[in-house]
Amino acid sequence: MDTATRFVETLDADTRAAADDPDLLPVRLAHAAATVLPVEGVGLSIHGEPGLRTPLAASSEVVAIAERLQFTAGSGPCLFAAESGLPVFATEEILARRWPAFHDLLVTHTPLRSVLALSLPGRLKGLGGMDLYLAAADGAIAVDVFAARCVAELVSDHLDLAADWSVWTPTELPAWSDTPDARRRGRLWLAVGMLMLALQAPAPDALAVLRGYAYAAGRTADDVAIDLVERRLRPEQLREDAGSPGQPTT
Repeated sequence: MDTATRFVETLDADTRAAADDPDLLPVRLAHAAATVLPVEGVGLSIHGEPGLRTPLAASSEVVAIAERLQFTAGSGPCLFAAESGLPVFATEEILARRWPAFHDLLVTHTPLRSVLALSLPGRLKGLGGMDLYLAAADGAIAVDVFAARCVAELVSDHLDLAADWSVWTPTELPAWSDTPDARRRGRLWLAVGMLMLALQAPAPDALAVLRGYAYAAGRTADDVAIDLVERRLRPEQLREDAGSPGQPTT
C-alpha cells in the first residue's frame, strides 16, 4: 500500500471516530501524517508576516512543546523553511551549529533531536508549513523526502478543500485555522500588545523582551504570555528581569 493510500485511510478512520469539527481538521491531518511517516511527530503551522508564526496542530504534546520552544528561541529550521520555501533537513549537528538557542531548548525539554521542515504546496505555498520531528540525531536525513512531500501535498489539498467551503478573505481565514493551538498563540500576541503599551516599545522589541524573559526562566514564550494576560505577571517585571546572557534575539 502506498503512502497516499495509507494517509487517506488513516484520515478517514480518524474522521469517523471524531466529530466533524473544522477546528479539528488540522489535528486529524497531523495525526495521519505522523502515522504514515517514520517520525515521532508532526506539526502544522501557518505564517503571516516575518516572525508571525501560528501553530495549527501537533500530533502530540511533545511536538506542540517543540514548536513553542522554537518560537521562544526566535529562530529555527521550521521558521527558515517557511521564509525560504525550501525543505530544511536539520540533524542535531546542524541544529546545534545553526540554531544553538533552539537546540539547547529542544534537547533540554524534549526527547526530539532532529527536524525535517517542509513548506506546504498549492494555495498554502509560502503560508503553510509541515514539520517532522524525530528522536534520532540524524533522523531528518533518513526520512524519504518524496513520501514526506506526498503527505505535505495531501495535507494542503485537504485544507484547500475545507477552505473552499468557508470564508477566506484578506481579513478572515478559514474555519480550520481557528484551532486550540492557534488560539493559544493568539494570547501571546495579546501579551505583546500589553508590553508595547506598558514599555512604550514597538512590537519587535516587545516580543524580544517576552522571549528573553521566557528563555532566561526556562519557560516558553506562550506560557509567559498567558501569565501576563491573566495578570500573574506585570509587564514591568519582564523588563526588569530580562537580559540574561545568551538569551535569544529576533
